[in-house]
Formats: sequence, structure tokens, C-alpha cells
Amino acid sequence: MEMDAGEAMTTTRNSSEGCRWLLALVFACTTFSISAQAQKIENPIAVFAALDKVTARISPLEIPIGETVRFGALTVTPRVCYTRPPTEPPLTSAFVEVEEVKLSGEKHRIFTGWMFAHSPGLHAVEHPVFDVWLTSCKTNEPEQPAESLENSPPPSNARSN
Repeated sequence: MEMDAGEAMTTTRNSSEGCRWLLALVFACTTFSISAQAQKIENPIAVFAALDKVTARISPLEIPIGETVRFGALTVTPRVCYTRPPTEPPLTSAFVEVEEVKLSGEKHRIFTGWMFAHSPGLHAVEHPVFDVWLTSCKTNEPEQPAESLENSPPPSNARSN
């Protein structure tokens, strides 16, 4: 089957338009997925679990962003703590700095980087005596009290004495 020059141009034009359409679709999908991934909530408090291997006790640490808390010989300073909206798959991450305080008072940085709550074994601080890992992030908003019967109005059919 032979094509003349006009048919070849039409085929090339159709194929070129198809490639443009495909590229536009790929660009749109990429842009949408990047914007969906970019939705993150910055939280004011990072929550960690800290293990003292000598006593085998795990302690929760709620640390405001930018503040430093001491746990044993370690100081933990979260710089940022992100979560996702509840409508998206959970992904909690924090950028953290951890230092070991020597007996002489000298500080030695043992960890700087991102911790991810979904994989604490990969992104945790492992020290000979202490382990620290991210568990969640929190907001400052007070918890709403649950409705109780004491605060509810009496039923309309209730009799007063």
C-alpha cells in the first residue's frame, strides 16, 4: 500500500496532534498529583516516643516546634512537623535535630534529618541507651468535651418536683 504526499502529511499531522494531546494529558496528571502531594498541614507540636533501654520504659514526648526537650542524655528539637488532611492517606513527618549531652556538658549532634511516623525503624534515633522516634503531630486546639447528660436540657416530658 502506497501513500501519496498528501496522505503522508495528514498522517503525520494526526500523529503529531495525538502526541500533543498525550503530552497535555501527562502534564495535567503530573500537575494534579504534585498539587495533591503538596497538601500538608504544618503542626505546632511534634509527638515522639522515647525508649530508655535501661529501665525498658517508653515515654511520650510532646515538643513544641523550635523548642528543645531533654530525655536522658539526649536533647530533641523538632523544626517542623507535617501531617496530611484526614481525606488523604496518612503521612506524618518531622525534621528533627538530636544531640547527645556528654558528662562534661559538651553536645554532640547524633541525628539531623526527617523522621516518618509510618516507618519508625528506618528513621529513628538509635543510641546505646535511648531510642527516639516520631509518632504523630498535634495542634494547640483544645479537645472538645463529649456531650454529657448533666449538661443537656431536661426532656420535654420530664416532671419537675
